[in-house]
Amino acid sequence: AEGRANQMKFDIFCKPSAMIYKRLPLEEFMAIYHKVPRAAVDVVIKSDEGILLTKRSIPSFKGLWHTPGGTILFNEPISSAIDRITKEELGVKVNVIRHLGVIEYYEDDGRHTISNVYLAEINEGTPKGSKQAKEVAFFKKLPKNCNPFQKKLLSHYQKTTSGR
Repeated sequence: AEGRANQMKFDIFCKPSAMIYKRLPLEEFMAIYHKVPRAAVDVVIKSDEGILLTKRSIPSFKGLWHTPGGTILFNEPISSAIDRITKEELGVKVNVIRHLGVIEYYEDDGRHTISNVYLAEINEGTPKGSKQAKEVAFFKKLPKNCNPFQKKLLSHYQKTTSGR
């Protein structure tokens, strides 16, 4: 019930449209985001099994466990970015429960990324890997080889909520 109530509050502020948001060509993306901060979202997906993490198959942070996440496209509402990213990276749909905080990534493949982090639960589908991260697993205890920028926030979340 808490998740549905918070999802409704979230949707009031971030009304997603049915638009398809255009990605920049990679060369233009890299030129821009090596000069200015990049807006992103990370999604902490919880279940009775723990927190869902994926093991990066591509730079940046290749080989490290991390939460699904990515760039917010131009004019894309945050809720639409969350829907797109969880569908592309995991093949699932989620319900956002609440905002957890902000992570700033420095030296993110030469970029400075500012990411809003949201707690969510899967409401449709079974998580599977993708080109970005082939391995997917739930963790009750964070792995040692976890993205260092995310580890602090995830540890704090686990300590203050007992992973709930």
